[in-house]
Amino acid sequence: MQKSALLAASAVFLPLVGNSVLGATHAKPKKISIPTIKLNNGLAMPMLGFGTYSLKGAICERAVAEAISVGYRLIDTATRYGNEEFVGAGIKKSDAKREELFITTKLWVDDSGYENAKKAFEKSLKNLGTDYLDLYLIHRPRGDFKGSWRLMEELYKEGKIKAIGVSNFNPKQYDELMAEAKIKPVVNQVETHAFFHEVASYNDLKQKGVQMEAWSPLAQGRNGLFTNSTLAEIGKKHNKSNAQVSLRWHYQRGVIAIPRTVQKSHMIENLNIFDFKLTKSEMKAIAMLDLNKSQFPEWT
Repeated sequence: MQKSALLAASAVFLPLVGNSVLGATHAKPKKISIPTIKLNNGLAMPMLGFGTYSLKGAICERAVAEAISVGYRLIDTATRYGNEEFVGAGIKKSDAKREELFITTKLWVDDSGYENAKKAFEKSLKNLGTDYLDLYLIHRPRGDFKGSWRLMEELYKEGKIKAIGVSNFNPKQYDELMAEAKIKPVVNQVETHAFFHEVASYNDLKQKGVQMEAWSPLAQGRNGLFTNSTLAEIGKKHNKSNAQVSLRWHYQRGVIAIPRTVQKSHMIENLNIFDFKLTKSEMKAIAMLDLNKSQFPEWT
């Protein structure tokens, strides 16, 4: 396991009430700790969070509120998802204090550039019902992303954002941004899962001191992830599901994961990954699953 994940900066203690998905047995109520990892600006970020891509309306509100109720504190959304308002409503329905949460949203391509980004940021704050963000990301390296970054650096210095980062940047695009940037991104959120390890990007980010975060860490079940025999065989040894094995794999690589689900039982299942450890041989077996290509060609 990566030392950064093992020696987490702090932990949030959360109640866990059960686990009954994909063959895993019921767990007795207990307390677990979700480790946080220290970003390059010193901010502690949870290693496991809740994604909201494609969730809308009442379903989104309920899912966000339930996710917080079972223990999630990192909530991830984006302007492009068209659900910031619903995410904000879900947060409001929860009983969590704002300072307990780690809220991330992303600036879309259409809002790139200094002035456009300024307006988009204020709109996101309004939609989410908050006066600051924990993390603000440039969603894709398109448009005037350098102008966007200048604005984000200012907002960071003003304390309106606790951390700024990027998403879907490859090493070349990252270096292009840094040629003019004054502040280093804390995070690069990219596609990575059991079938796409992004080894080159993983190593590059590690060398540069930028945290990798996985969107769709379970590949949305594509390529048969939830029934994959290798993951199932490993899971059987630990009495865990394919999803839990996958999320534990992310954790042991030191990668933040933000799985999405609308099922409360799945939310709980995804949290229950800190009571077992994958062996070196199991990590190697998962390494063999890498197809070295995106499972989301429509987004690349």
